[in-house]
Amino acid sequence: MSTALPESIGQAVAGLARVPRLLVALDFDGTLAPEVDRPEQARAVPAARDAVLRLRGLAGVRVAMVSGRALSSLEHVTDLPDDVLLVGSHGIELRLDDPDDVVGLDEQERRGVEVLQEVLGEVAGAIDDVWLEEKPAGFALHTRLASEHASRVAHLVALSETAAELEDLTVRRGKNVLEFSVRSTTKGEAVEHLRRYTRADAVLYAGDDVTDEDAFAALGEGDLALKSGPGETIAAHRVEGPEEVAAVLALLAELRAVAHPVER
Repeated sequence: MSTALPESIGQAVAGLARVPRLLVALDFDGTLAPEVDRPEQARAVPAARDAVLRLRGLAGVRVAMVSGRALSSLEHVTDLPDDVLLVGSHGIELRLDDPDDVVGLDEQERRGVEVLQEVLGEVAGAIDDVWLEEKPAGFALHTRLASEHASRVAHLVALSETAAELEDLTVRRGKNVLEFSVRSTTKGEAVEHLRRYTRADAVLYAGDDVTDEDAFAALGEGDLALKSGPGETIAAHRVEGPEEVAAVLALLAELRAVAHPVER
């Protein structure tokens, strides 16, 4: 059964389909994949995966995944061909066409990560159903499985203790997660980098979380910002969730194939 899309989205997608070089940059969790309790079990809904694979084969299109996940985790859950660009840890990690693009921390940053591990490890160890995920430049404190009270306490203690130990720490608030990093990057910076890298004439970015607002802010006239799900947003367009995101991507693939047919 097809998903009906607002006319405004259809018009915006039709415009994107005609540009010479198009970047389709997508968040994963909550955008292509439903939210799950165990992050390693997340998978894109079949229609979204099919649309992504179709788009990557079209003329003048580059597809990228832009996530707060560590790159290794993003590779695992997306399971996409190597020509799909991957951005992990909000832009700290990149998998572009050169496999040697990797993150490297300096000595001061490495010491900061060690302090974070000690402080946040104590928080996670003291509160039920709170756990720590290692990132290349820090850690994510997950509270999705914890009670509302336990989650609130974990967040307050983690913020207080890390602020007392480290200066110039980057903290990002997401859905049931606090991310602490010794290096500051945003999804907006990642999208700007990808735009330059791919020499894109226009960008579609879809995301669902607070951290995706930075990416929306990096878009301009002729681009398409697509919010997945509820919550405040600066995105001009919104759909209900991954199934509807998939419908937008499928429509884009259909129109792009007509506007820029691949030579056989």
